[in-house]
Amino acid sequence: MFSVVFPGQGSQKIGMAKEFFDKFEIVKKLFQEADDILNLSISKIIFEGPESKLNLTENTQPAIFLTSYAIFKVAQKEFGINLENAQYIAGHSLGEYSALCCYGALKFEDTIKILKKRGKFMQEAIPANDGGMLAILGSEKKIIENIINDKNHDCFIANDNSPQQIVVSGLKKNLELFSEELNKSKIKNIKLNVSAPFHCNLMKSATENMRESINNLEFKEIKNPIISNYSANPSVSESEIKKLLISQIEGRVRWLESIEFTISKGTKNFIEIGPGKVLSGLIKRINKNVNIKSINNEEDIKEIKGNV
Repeated sequence: MFSVVFPGQGSQKIGMAKEFFDKFEIVKKLFQEADDILNLSISKIIFEGPESKLNLTENTQPAIFLTSYAIFKVAQKEFGINLENAQYIAGHSLGEYSALCCYGALKFEDTIKILKKRGKFMQEAIPANDGGMLAILGSEKKIIENIINDKNHDCFIANDNSPQQIVVSGLKKNLELFSEELNKSKIKNIKLNVSAPFHCNLMKSATENMRESINNLEFKEIKNPIISNYSANPSVSESEIKKLLISQIEGRVRWLESIEFTISKGTKNFIEIGPGKVLSGLIKRINKNVNIKSINNEEDIKEIKGNV
């Protein structure tokens, strides 16, 4: 049994999906369609940058989705890989939208539009560069929670990614104090190159701005259960998925629990579809006994073909 996962912010890079764009007409059409829908040359930003423009959250989110969707379509239509039989599907943050669209719950146009909007509202939730995120390596969630609570640090666990990787969000001034505390305890921490403190209550305005748009999304029935970041449990219900997508904006990404759940239900193979190999690395740290393949080029697809 296999499950399919889709990456989130942080996986982007200039030139992603260029190999597929140059070779497959279906990808050219999708990129042109995306440019027309957004009234923006998102394809030019993806292929030419500059990096600062690609890294703007309102561009990053539709760009990663477009890349993931294009790769998914090439794998299915050009190489005949049957991805419909995935036991579970999941995505990291914006990757949930990629999963829902690739598996037929959302239309392509609706998905890329709402991710542009989601990125904009998340970017604007607090003044530019007032907030940030801190990656903590080699420490457990419980230890970090205790440090936050014991010292009353006004910071929030945003991503529980793996047993050895946690991401904390907050205002920059609070993150600096928290980093000093971690350094005293010799806990490795790295400031992330992001413009806002995602997945915490500082995103409250983004939640309110997105609520109506998410509730108005037109859903089709989904057959493959999607594992929610917010609940770390599977769902196929339209009303439940919408509530979870709303909660997800401020809620913690429970990636560790999500992957542990799928493995407990029998998943032994994972396929990561989208730019980079971030999720593959996290999954390997969660469980060394599972198989993981990421699709970034044609050779990756050929390796997977016949195994699903």
